Amino acid sequence: MASLLRMALAPVAQGFHQALEHPQQAQGRVQRQICDRLLASQYGQALGVQSVADWSQIPIVDYDEMAPWIQRQQGNTAPILTPEPILFYEKTSGSRGPAKWIPYTRSLRRSFNHLFCIWAHDLLSHGPPFASGKAYFCISPQLNDPPSGDLSIGLADDSEYLDPWLRWLLKPFLVMPPGLTRLQDPEQFKHQLCLALLQDVNLEIISIWSPSFLQVLLHYIQAHRTELQSELQGKLSPDRLGLLGASPLPWTTLWPKLKLISCWDSVHAADRAAVLRQLFPDVLVQGKGLLATEAPITVPLIQARGFLPLLDEVFLEFADADNRIHLLHELEMGTPYSVILSQKGGLYRYRLGDRVRATHQYKATPCLEFLGRDQPLSDLVGEKLHEDFVRDVLTTLDLPDTSYQSLVSVLHPTPHYVLLLDRASQPPENLARTLDRGLCQSYQYRQARHLGQLTAAQVIVSETIAATIVQVRLQQGQKWGDVKHPLLLTTPLPHLPRDGQ
Repeated sequence: MASLLRMALAPVAQGFHQALEHPQQAQGRVQRQICDRLLASQYGQALGVQSVADWSQIPIVDYDEMAPWIQRQQGNTAPILTPEPILFYEKTSGSRGPAKWIPYTRSLRRSFNHLFCIWAHDLLSHGPPFASGKAYFCISPQLNDPPSGDLSIGLADDSEYLDPWLRWLLKPFLVMPPGLTRLQDPEQFKHQLCLALLQDVNLEIISIWSPSFLQVLLHYIQAHRTELQSELQGKLSPDRLGLLGASPLPWTTLWPKLKLISCWDSVHAADRAAVLRQLFPDVLVQGKGLLATEAPITVPLIQARGFLPLLDEVFLEFADADNRIHLLHELEMGTPYSVILSQKGGLYRYRLGDRVRATHQYKATPCLEFLGRDQPLSDLVGEKLHEDFVRDVLTTLDLPDTSYQSLVSVLHPTPHYVLLLDRASQPPENLARTLDRGLCQSYQYRQARHLGQLTAAQVIVSETIAATIVQVRLQQGQKWGDVKHPLLLTTPLPHLPRDGQ
């Protein structure tokens, strides 16, 4: 089966590798394809763009600037953003508000399919030897979050990024409990998913987003082993069932054929990915690279030892620290750049909000390393809290006497947020409940809380809290004069700050 799938994927992979030899020409072709879509849209006509020669006239925008056009497109079949019909709108956290909606067309979904084909072909050609091919692709349920209005909720799991023919080919190999995507209760969701994973002794691939999601599932199995054992009576062999009684649980024995875990492994996800590598020492834990709701940006290649831009599907521009624009073939190694994206779903010169740098070259194309976000944004497990959103949430708290307030992310013992105040007129536990409810207005934060990737927000009130934070930063090697006290501290603290620590 592996050889048959590799043959089916080969044409896409070969085309991509040819494009890597000539990045300037490949990007030029994609730019012209995307510009043709722009010219046929009301957005392009409003800009007065006549051809690709007018590309520099297209403004560089963020989501807030595109939101009025996206709202006009919703429920409207006119070619407002693109002449291609919109299939659905994928929901994700907004940069300055609770949510944003990204329009998806067949061409954009095909770009994700394109990335999968390249990635899968590389794994089958250069990765670990797969036998059963059994795989779990992350399922993202709408936990306690029914659809709003007429908007179509987008993709339920990673497999829906794929074209129908590829989904049909892979369906027999997917771990997909029936009805799982319809569950809205987080405990039921985790329970049913853990049951399905435990029953599949042939599981070889786990594809998730945040590595903390898999850790949440492992913790659930650990905490509910007796109940799971009881439900799995008669469904597992006695030997395998007995493994659930071991202490500690032998994860590598529970899934003896596991060969690949695909997840985020950079910036704030690096520590959690390292934990997975310790728990599964013989498993390839491979980073996903830069993959956004708006579009696929990079794909990991084993031979390249890095992440290659999807240069034959998306058009990329890069802004340096002085806001000078560079093309892919013009990047300097080691220099940080902000990513500006143009894709086939109706987003043109869209400031993604992510920073990358070129690490080395594979064939004639630079590999790109994800460095984090441009703006003041905290992102432990995919919650993406923006400073402006946090400011709005804090205004809902009654803090008339407070002169110091800073929301910080804390990694241990479990990822969570702590609001640091120098004084408050309310009990901290009351403020914490209100704070957590406010932060749950963010779609991704709410999902992370429901799934247990984040625990409840806390509040610490202390007149010496500012001095405590200074001491923590000094211990981490920062200079006294460089210590800042922003409203949202985007660099996580290792532990909960206390007076004198």
